[in-house]
Parts: sequence; structure tokens; C-alpha cells
Amino acid sequence: MKGPREALNLGKWTERDLDELIGASARIEDLSTRIGVLSEQFLGVDYGESTLIGDMSRPEVLAVNLERLDCFTFIDYVEAMRLSRSFGEFKENLVKVRYRSGKVSYLLRNHFFTDWVDFNIKHVMDLTGVVGGEAVEKTMKTLNLKEDETHFLEGIAPRIREITFIPAEFVDDRVVAGLQTGDYAGIYSEKAGLDVSHVGIIIKNKGTTRLRHASSLRLYRKVIDQDLKKYLIGKPGLVVLRAKGSGAEGNRGQVKATSH
Repeated sequence: MKGPREALNLGKWTERDLDELIGASARIEDLSTRIGVLSEQFLGVDYGESTLIGDMSRPEVLAVNLERLDCFTFIDYVEAMRLSRSFGEFKENLVKVRYRSGKVSYLLRNHFFTDWVDFNIKHVMDLTGVVGGEAVEKTMKTLNLKEDETHFLEGIAPRIREITFIPAEFVDDRVVAGLQTGDYAGIYSEKAGLDVSHVGIIIKNKGTTRLRHASSLRLYRKVIDQDLKKYLIGKPGLVVLRAKGSGAEGNRGQVKATSH
């Protein structure tokens, strides 16, 4: 059976490099550590927008661009790698992570962070309520529908979804203690039609808790680590997803990697 059309830009890596990296990471039994190690490889990679190929007027292509990342493609690649044992499996799993029904299609692409929960239920779970406890809030949102009734994404049908988030002012030491390395973090958005405005990965190391993310700010424009609490200042709140198999609660398997 013929696979999907591909557009590969592997940046500083070769296919052999990635095969070795993914193969070595697959031998790390603790998934939190595995995600931490894999995501660390991307530190310093340049930020770049619009690296996916496909829309209502152009056929979707399986794009792998490791030279430039936005916040969402960053976690796409890390999640697909943590599920894989080789570069070939990585491409197969990227289809499963990025799209629904295993089909490369713009209409079936997971355009929203919480799509991962609804459509990638085998891979991740929403731990916001567990981590936030009584501090969490819930709100119903119609994703992709702006206040003026127009859409953020052409051709994508609006979808009503309940979003659970932890207000930023309640992300205290107790909440942070419930996070673990490898958690996927979404910055809750108050805008109509959006679930989150930004995403990244939680990294806990030597008593610190950081957000590893592809920053679009002119000061950085690359994948960096920033102190989580400081990053959340002025932000509405936090949504937490966790890779299945990495533990439902607690801080098991914190990655012992170099701080940045």
C-alpha cells in the first residue's frame, strides 16, 4: 500500500542520526524521562511558522520539518518520537499523532491542543483536573468559532468542547508538585474559538520546573526552557495532558538533564 506524500527537512540530523536517537530513547523505560531526553535534543532549534503543507486549496502532505518548529509541531514530533523505535516508525506515529483515522488530510488534522484528548485517547490523557484539584475551572467553548461568527481555520467545522484549566494564579507549589517531566502544557486562551494560545513540555530538574517550548518572541525565536511560574504571569491558565503509561499522578521519572 502506497504511503502518504512526504516533505522531509531534517535540519541538523540525518535519517541515520534520528534512527539512532529514537532507537536509544526507546530503551528508556520511564516515559517521563524519555520525553525529557527527546525534547532536549530540540533546544536551540529555530522557531518557524507555517511549516505544515496543506489547506482547503492544497492537498495535505506529511511534513517533517526539524529545522524550524512552532510550538505545536515541536510537541507533535516529540510525542511521535516517544512512541517509536526507529525513524520509520516515527513517521508512522506522526500520522497517528497529527491526524485522526490514520489519514493524512487537512480536514482530519488535529488543529487544537485538546484534539489530542478527544482523538488521541490511546496516547494521552487530560490530567488538568487531577493536578489542579479544587482550583480548576471548566468552560464550554466552540472551537474555531470567533466572536464575529467567522472561523480561524477555513473548512474546519466548529466543535463544542468543555475545557478544564487551572487559573494561573492558582498554579502554586501544590499544583507544581503534581506536574512531572514530560507533561504537555497548554496555555489556556480566553479568546472565543480557541482552547489554548501556546503549548510546551514541562521539565523538572534539580528543584526547578520549566516550560520547554518553541518561543515566537523576537528575543528568542527558538526552542528554550523558561521558569514555568514566571512564564505564567499575566497568562489566563494552564491545561495539562500526560502521555499514557507515564503515571497518572506524582513526579516519577524526573529527567536528569542539563539545565538551560
